[in-house]
Amino acid sequence: MMEKNNDAASFVHKETLGNVRLRDEGNNIILVPTPSNSPNDPLNWPKAYRYYIAGVVSLAIFLTNFVAAGPTVAMIDMATDYFGAGPDLPDSISKISYFITATTLLQGMGNLIWMPLVVKFGRRPIYVISFVLFTATTFWAGGASTYDSTLAARILLGFSSGAAECLAPLTISDIFFLHERGTIMAIYSAALSAGVGCGIVISGLITINLHWRYIYWVSGALIGACTLLIILTFPETEYNREKMIETETAANASELGSQSLTSDKSRLHVYWKSLSLYSGIRTQESFSKLFVRPIILIILPPVLWATLIMAAAIGFLVAITSNYASAFSTLYNFKPWQSGLCFIASPIGALAGNFCGGYVSDRTADYFTKRNNGIRSPEMRLPAIAISLITGPLSLVLYGISVADAYHWIVPTVGIGLCEIAVTQYAYKSAFGFLLSFYTNPWINKSGYKAAFGAMAGIIGGIILLGAPIFIYGKRIRNTTWRWKVIRSLAHWEEDREVGE
Repeated sequence: MMEKNNDAASFVHKETLGNVRLRDEGNNIILVPTPSNSPNDPLNWPKAYRYYIAGVVSLAIFLTNFVAAGPTVAMIDMATDYFGAGPDLPDSISKISYFITATTLLQGMGNLIWMPLVVKFGRRPIYVISFVLFTATTFWAGGASTYDSTLAARILLGFSSGAAECLAPLTISDIFFLHERGTIMAIYSAALSAGVGCGIVISGLITINLHWRYIYWVSGALIGACTLLIILTFPETEYNREKMIETETAANASELGSQSLTSDKSRLHVYWKSLSLYSGIRTQESFSKLFVRPIILIILPPVLWATLIMAAAIGFLVAITSNYASAFSTLYNFKPWQSGLCFIASPIGALAGNFCGGYVSDRTADYFTKRNNGIRSPEMRLPAIAISLITGPLSLVLYGISVADAYHWIVPTVGIGLCEIAVTQYAYKSAFGFLLSFYTNPWINKSGYKAAFGAMAGIIGGIILLGAPIFIYGKRIRNTTWRWKVIRSLAHWEEDREVGE
């Protein structure tokens, strides 16, 4: 009898793996996850407060890229300050570009450290610790007097700021229902990519009358203000509903009689309790398993494809940001602030990408959900990124050809904007992006702009096309890979973690 039940459970899991019923027979939206009755449940918090938290999350990720990319506008000035002017200036600029690529690398690789800590101890303590370190390293980078010290500061800056990239999607999943997340994630992604352009534009304006080090002073002040918001107003959002229902039901029943007299005081107590730096262990899973799981998951085809597409988009954007200052200076005789203003195209492209990645993505997923009798599959959002099959490669081709053939400066600027549309739909950095961007300038010097950026366009176009079999065979892939021995032994979550919603 027990064996039959296990077989039945296995069959149900196989049929529902990755699928979620999002609409009932009357085509009404079903709330996923199902909220508890507790006022402590983040899904029951006032919508305005939940949107405020999403705003702080978006501001945090905006600032990580603001300071990561902003100083690129002054790469020539930094190269001159550290190595002096002379015939070796191109090589000096390549060395300065390591400030950017090293930060990008640590923003991605640092998550292998941050993510297990987030899962084990919750969101809030990692937010606070990482942003205090982020603030300190930003001021360190501004005050560093040697190349080695600046590079060390940028490495730690990347490590500390990278925590926001793994925390933000988790926080959004904690406080929003499944049907709400598409638009919120698109806003977050727009903030992520717009941070690059806004950082470069504002940094360029700073250099008109001030030394390039003021880029770090201004950034440090903004990051410090965000850190204060996190310390004073950002609560713990991780909430295990099954566990909390048992512990809170008795307490709620005993307090029911005096609720009208103490409700305001209770809310204040709950709020201050949510701001505790440490609120206990969140899972009994071992650190070894938490550290190994992200590495194991990369063998899953959908995860590998998502990683590659995100890495390519971000990597090639970093490739442009590590090259444009010298290219625009040489070709158009632009000063740093003029080159920076060309990145106004970045937030414009991010807004367009926000529309495609948010509204269009939600409508696309809803359309396929209705056609599938109310069952939502993760692949249903994939058709919405089809526009990136055009904008991604086209942006790189426009930039490469226009710089190689000395087209009007508006052409590479349009390329930057189109690249942002693609980036906003993808959202993450990784080590692959570091490898792609690390050798950008040597690659261009060897092969030329047309060949280098043409190859980049082909790479990103090919990776996007690999999404077609994921869309068609996604369910079969999920069911097959779920049975892999290495996945079952090392990648499955413990029961004390609420996942899959």
